[in-house]
Amino acid sequence: MRKLKYFKTSLTLCAAVCISVILFAFNAGRPGTPVRFKKPTAIKQPKSAAIKKPEDNRFVKTVLSNDLNEPMQLAIAPDMRVFFIERAGNFYVYNPADNKTTLIYKFPVKAVEKILQGMLGMTIDPDFRTNNYIYFYYSTQVGDAYKNRLSRFVISKNSVLDLQSEKVLLDVPLDAEVSAHSGGSLAWDKYKNLYLSTGDNTVPFESEGYAPIDMRPGRTTFDAERSAGNTNDLRGKILRIHPEANGTYTIPDGNLFKKRTLNTLPEIYVMGCRNPYRISVDPETSILYWGEVGPDAGTDGKQGPRGYDEINQAKKAGNFGWPFFVGDNKPYTKYDFKTQIVGDLFDVNAPENLSPNNTGLKILPPAQKAMVWFPYDVSPEFPVLGKGGRCIIGGPVYHYNPALKSNTKFPEYYDKVLFVGDYMRNWIFGVRMDENQNYTGLDQLMETNGDFRRPIDIKFGPEGSFYILEYGSAYGLDNPDARLVRVDYNAGNRAPVAKIATRDTIGLKPYKVVLNQKSFDYDADDKLSYKWLLNDKTVISTAENPVYTFLKNGVYKITLKVTDAGGKSSTDTKVIKVGNTPPQVAISTSANSSFFFPGEQTFDYKVAIKDREDKTIDPKRVKIGINYIARVENNQNLTGHQEIAPTYNYGKALMAKSDCKACHQIYTRVLGPPFIEVAKRYAGNKKAVDMLAVKIIKGGGGVWGEHAMSAHPQLSKDDASEIVKYILTLNEAKSTASLPRQGNITLKDHVANNNEGRYILTASYTDKGGAITPLTTTESIVLRPAKVQAESADIFDNIDKREKAVYATDNKAYFGLKNVDLKNIVQLTYSYLSKNLNGTIEVHIDSPDGQVISTLNFTAAADQKQFTRQSTPVTDPQGKHDLYFVFTKNKRSTRGEISVDWVSFDKF
Repeated sequence: MRKLKYFKTSLTLCAAVCISVILFAFNAGRPGTPVRFKKPTAIKQPKSAAIKKPEDNRFVKTVLSNDLNEPMQLAIAPDMRVFFIERAGNFYVYNPADNKTTLIYKFPVKAVEKILQGMLGMTIDPDFRTNNYIYFYYSTQVGDAYKNRLSRFVISKNSVLDLQSEKVLLDVPLDAEVSAHSGGSLAWDKYKNLYLSTGDNTVPFESEGYAPIDMRPGRTTFDAERSAGNTNDLRGKILRIHPEANGTYTIPDGNLFKKRTLNTLPEIYVMGCRNPYRISVDPETSILYWGEVGPDAGTDGKQGPRGYDEINQAKKAGNFGWPFFVGDNKPYTKYDFKTQIVGDLFDVNAPENLSPNNTGLKILPPAQKAMVWFPYDVSPEFPVLGKGGRCIIGGPVYHYNPALKSNTKFPEYYDKVLFVGDYMRNWIFGVRMDENQNYTGLDQLMETNGDFRRPIDIKFGPEGSFYILEYGSAYGLDNPDARLVRVDYNAGNRAPVAKIATRDTIGLKPYKVVLNQKSFDYDADDKLSYKWLLNDKTVISTAENPVYTFLKNGVYKITLKVTDAGGKSSTDTKVIKVGNTPPQVAISTSANSSFFFPGEQTFDYKVAIKDREDKTIDPKRVKIGINYIARVENNQNLTGHQEIAPTYNYGKALMAKSDCKACHQIYTRVLGPPFIEVAKRYAGNKKAVDMLAVKIIKGGGGVWGEHAMSAHPQLSKDDASEIVKYILTLNEAKSTASLPRQGNITLKDHVANNNEGRYILTASYTDKGGAITPLTTTESIVLRPAKVQAESADIFDNIDKREKAVYATDNKAYFGLKNVDLKNIVQLTYSYLSKNLNGTIEVHIDSPDGQVISTLNFTAAADQKQFTRQSTPVTDPQGKHDLYFVFTKNKRSTRGEISVDWVSFDKF
């Protein structure tokens, strides 16, 4: 896979998508003349129109083995044992008979300290039921040389590995100083030919994300022409051999080069691969598929096209272009790394390898384009794949067998679908093809409830269930969420979903609680039964919504078990605390409590605290503070009772949605430096934010190690800057001083920020515990700009939200703001443009049909480019309410649209 890149000269951030991780390092550049691709715009359905896509809730995900350490590849035996390996050499078996995972053997693999070496691949023989052969691909040392070795062993039916049975089939040369691109995947075709993927074993970091074709003396390991582009080298290939019973192999007919062809190797089936990390072979057609982890460049450049990951298909042997082409045969230039002169584009019909490091043919077979290709940003051809980091994982083709007696097999909808995953984007897609195995569309698996934790290998078992090895959160760490998972399809009765809905969770004895529940069953006709348990032992009721009285102080666990008529069940739990009540915290002000206003910089406040159990309020337990947030995500609703409000940080929120932590942690080194080290290095550097934001977007080398960080062109400069700002705050001392319970605050931070941002005034009190445990209540006031940009509203319905305005064409469309105080507000001013439309904007409270407190009548503009400013009175309904701005068209207005830029809340 692609070796993760750190920062070099500036920083190793890995911002909103922290680069394609795990065994890779890549490079790409400016496009030549791309091959035109006729894009199918819709997913073609299975041959029978009656076959509908199954509901996500029919898929059941079960964790078979947890807390793995860098899992790599798996294989499922006919008896349902699941074998899998970890990179450090551990070989395990999961036995469904007792649901236990057992370590079979720890291989003493060599070069484990090199990030991409170790235990790389495994598979079982097609005749495993009778011969018990199992194959491993692993790093070893022979004399002074490192090699990646393919060997066969015998394993018993009770999972004992016979170490004396090893038969070495094949050694692949390895430049061990290159910690990049090992490949290592194994697969079989229906003729019992074995396929092995090998990476190009080339340093990609100094090619700036483009083609590593550096032919300067002493730079051999920087030249993929010596490996992937070399017909006389096993690296950067997918090999095809036929293992024999005696531990040797023969060469099948139909490989890329005929046997005994000068300067070629007969084992090569596919050449021109960068890092074909996971491969599969369709068991019916013997067509080869793989995920090709591509290079890093975020934009097209003088050396060639940007980086693309690829989903590839080989119906026959061929050359797939690397390092001369990428994606749909986008050509690189013949770039001279010494003179930095850009030469001609490589010829797709007859690529020429003139490298002095090439020991094979000089004129190569024509390049074959990818079936699917996608960059960091949204792909014009395949937009459904989204944007972000890239690390494609090839997977199997599923064949639905109606005769297979299995209650968990995948449905006919997925017949003949190729499944692929992405380690960085955490998705699994099905690639749909026609009867000739030509691409027709992409279809995401378990879009709403996949919860994949970085898929690293995917297979179907003999019963038709789907098995996934998940690598876990961060590359190179022993992740607690690394696991072996099985996904079953449930075509019949589904288990109900237990859900406790009671809000009565804290009180004083005797505490009478209504145990409400909102359980449901996806199978609408199922009759449900209920069982309420206290502390997992005592059944206290079998009613749907019982009432129970707690007579003693304590902390209790209530469990609800819901069972359907078919005997399937699920549980939910809730903790009830008896012996204390939460404090009461209230913030009041004579000012408006929703907005700050241009020109006003003083805000008065008063905090009132009461507690039923504490006779006196302990000042040391009171915390009051104010925080200014320069930017907030659109639709991020910060209200007074949310815990997110006091601690919200825009850069932190962006990072949380990204894959940054795949290669960075705050305090622990992963592939890149800990964020705290970055913060310390650039402390006090006034140019750091701009410099590092550019580095995140463009990528490049740095001083944090040998590796560079990949580009993130999908990030805006503003968002990259906010991520940097958050990282730099990690080195700042946190103030713990509390404001007084009453006073005036100077609001000035928004002045330098174009009157944008949010102020969050937070007050909290932790009581003394009563008879059980301390409880904390937190209250906040969030002040937003009085001039509200319409596109930053909290609620939208039938609204087209664009970069700088919202647009409405439908009657009763609306946008809304949550939790708004209109104290001291006398009018609303709109900036709007109405095109061929007359009507009103009505402001309703609490719902789109609620009380109307303001009405704006608008008319079609004479100048169709000039926004109009218009004011209208508003009535204060007292207190805080959600506001709904509802568009109503006049009956005679049928076509046109109105766009609103902003709404200003104006004081006296």
